[in-house]
Amino acid sequence: MQQLINESREILKPIVENIPDRLIFDIDRCRYLFEQLQKLEPEKRIILRDTVEKMLHYMEELEASDIDMGGAGSKGKIWYRVHGSKRPEDDLSAFRLDELDLLIINLLEDKQVEALLDNRSYDFSFILDTDEKEKRRLRATIYMDLGHLALNMRMIPKEIRSLQSFDFHTNIINSFSLEKSTSGLNLITGITGSGKSTTLDSIVDFNNSMSDSHITIIGDPIERVHKSKLSIVRHREIGSDVLSFKDGAIQALRQDPDIIIIGEMRSSDTIMTTLELADTGHKVFSTVHTSSAVETIDRIVDTVPFKYRGRVKTRLADVLEVIVSQKLMPGTDGKLVLAKEVMTMTPAIKAAIKNENTDEIYGIIRQGKKYGMQTLEQDLKRLYRRNEVSFEIAISNANNKKHFKDLVKYSF
Repeated sequence: MQQLINESREILKPIVENIPDRLIFDIDRCRYLFEQLQKLEPEKRIILRDTVEKMLHYMEELEASDIDMGGAGSKGKIWYRVHGSKRPEDDLSAFRLDELDLLIINLLEDKQVEALLDNRSYDFSFILDTDEKEKRRLRATIYMDLGHLALNMRMIPKEIRSLQSFDFHTNIINSFSLEKSTSGLNLITGITGSGKSTTLDSIVDFNNSMSDSHITIIGDPIERVHKSKLSIVRHREIGSDVLSFKDGAIQALRQDPDIIIIGEMRSSDTIMTTLELADTGHKVFSTVHTSSAVETIDRIVDTVPFKYRGRVKTRLADVLEVIVSQKLMPGTDGKLVLAKEVMTMTPAIKAAIKNENTDEIYGIIRQGKKYGMQTLEQDLKRLYRRNEVSFEIAISNANNKKHFKDLVKYSF
């Protein structure tokens, strides 16, 4: 790899040494760099791309989930996240930030560069050639960091985890299954890096293997491409196949889907359209960047304009089936462990949502084991008792630390 890096540096040296002084912290600087790249012979640009791809292949050797490079914060190093911990790779020599700017922007096509310059960030899928039959996909984002370009890429796992391996209660599996429930809204929530996409992929694969149906996935970007099995699976990427989540959801109504995956409920328009889809008899799955069921419900209601909140609460209470809130944390074996809170709809929870008593929901979940429910703290207790996570890790990830301490205290 070092030889390839050295070749890239020789290619970039004339560009780096001749960057005009006036282009220090301006978006025009990025445009200038791309223009200089376009003047290079195609063979040289291929070498630059091969250098980055070599770093991506190295991820598999390290068992890394993410790679980060570029921007002032990187200190010129290539960083990898391995089993939850992000660190620089000392075996790779440091780069100049200008060199990293050029390596990063070289990954994009003309239209993508314009989108990056217009929005100061750009999300996209990256296809990595391998010796294997199937190419590897990565979720990528390029953004600005103190006038320089920064890149994060996340490797999409080769294998799809089976839905049964999550140890969900039968009631929850039935809610996820089109064969058992043909409509309703199911939400997978958690912060970035909590495994939401992995869980959604498992749900898609489960239905793809069990149901004669039509599954539409709307993503920004599309991460995993599912091969059609019993179901026909459509993939629509924001930007290239459809303009927005809202547009994709509205258009899906005319495409005869049974299951619709909305990559993220991030805006008022998307939330209201997603609820409408579930209300019209479709089975809908989506994600929200929240860490608990109560926070998820409150976030959905608070995101929409005030005049619509009453209607949204009623519709949410009527269509919601399950909320799974996830956290990934370091396990005692050095690998990542998944903990989750699970809420399934009951008459008591429906009433709490409609009557604006969401503070009651945590207690209902706590007492809802027979329905398949559990608080995050109850799952953390299970992981701690099985010695899969330490006490310190468990309590630092608990949403309700007092409840977790009480659970552990009275379980011995």
